This record gives sequence, C-alpha cells and structure tokens, in this order.
Amino acid sequence: MSFKEKIDINRLPRHIAVIMDGNGRWAKEKGKLRVFGHQNGVKAVRDTVEAAAELGVEYLTLYAFSTENWNRPALEVTALMELLVATINKETKTLMENNVRLNAFGDLKSLPSKCYKELMEAIDKTRNNKGLTLNLALSYSARWELIQMAQKLAQQVENKELASTDISEDVVSSLLCTAGMPDPELLIRTSGEYRVSNFLLWQIAYSELYFTDIFWPDFRREQLYEAIANYQGRERRFGKTSEQVI
Repeated sequence: MSFKEKIDINRLPRHIAVIMDGNGRWAKEKGKLRVFGHQNGVKAVRDTVEAAAELGVEYLTLYAFSTENWNRPALEVTALMELLVATINKETKTLMENNVRLNAFGDLKSLPSKCYKELMEAIDKTRNNKGLTLNLALSYSARWELIQMAQKLAQQVENKELASTDISEDVVSSLLCTAGMPDPELLIRTSGEYRVSNFLLWQIAYSELYFTDIFWPDFRREQLYEAIANYQGRERRFGKTSEQVI
C-alpha cells in the first residue's frame, strides 16, 4: 500500500510548511557544484506543489531563501537568483494549469530588480486562481518578521490607533507575513537536520515537526504523502489531555 492510500482526505493539514534543505550536500556527493543541487531541487518543488494541489491542501509554504543566505558566496547567490527568475518564467504556465495561486513574503525589495519584477508579474498573473496557495519565503527570517511586526505595533500605539493593552495573539498574527492564513499544522524539513532555522517561529508554535534524511532534490510526492500520513497518525492535544481531545 502506498502512503497516499493511507491518507484520510478529510483530515488533511490545511497548511504545510517545508524547509527545503540539502541541495548543496546532494550536489557535493555527486562531485558537482552546489548550484547543481539547487537546479535539481526545482524538480522536487514541482512534484511537491502538484501533489499538494491534487490532494487539496490549501496552503504550501516553501523556505526558498533566508536573510542569512545572503552571506553565502556571491557566485552561489547570483546563481540562485538567476535560477529563481528562470523557474518563475518556466513554471507560471504550470501554476495556471493547476489553479495554483503564487504568493511571496519576506524582505522582497532586497531581491535583484529583475527577480522582483518577474516575481510580482507571476503573482499578479495567478492572483485569481482558487486552488492551492503557494507561498515562497524569500529573503525571509522569522526574527526579521517579528521585528517588522514589533515596529508596526509600536507605530500603531504611537499613533494612538491601538492601546498597548489591546495587543493580543490575533493582533500580532494580523501583522505577520502569513496574515489571513492558518498556521502550518505540519512542518517538514529534509536532509536530516533537526532544527527550524529561523523559520515561521510564531506560526509553528503548535506545528507537528517531521524530519527526513532525504536531501531536497530527491524529495518527491511519495515522501510528501509519507509525511502527511505520519502527521495524521499523531494526537494533537494543544495542551489538553488525551481524554479532552477525544
């Protein structure tokens, strides 16, 4: 029995987040440059997006480029940005065919102008699609996001638009990059690393964490099905007892 057959379609996570890790090590094992791994990682993105859309997952968030990634060698960063532009151009047609709406968040203005332009055009072109929402976290980090949120809160309080006593979880959530979306119920990380790497720290407070040793370029729909089946086999209590959850 495949893992897909084990999935209860009525209990799908509405929002899945993925830390796509291991491209560089995958390439190194094959005696190639790191960019070769990133190029092959695009295949994993395509397969994962299509599988999530077919199942009926509402939101898929991919950690594509962190603020810390700007510190990588200039050649690799340039190659990543060029790959991003090429991928957006190539995959927009597929997104339209699969009714996928593209979204992006992070410090997007820090992206190269050509990359930013192509991204905004793809987002605009898919804006009316009603299926899966695909979020790309680009030039993003959770600490950056939380600082942005705190600054917005401070400004609202200073402008007397909000009293400090009115600050609540809902108010904070409304000022984050994922405003209007459910928090991820499932966070997947590839490559065998066991950390969340400054990703959606507020939003994953109650996410189920799933780690796999598979490098991202080898991740396919069957691995996504396995992660979802594993998620559905867990008891989510949110601080309650098992008896209260039943």
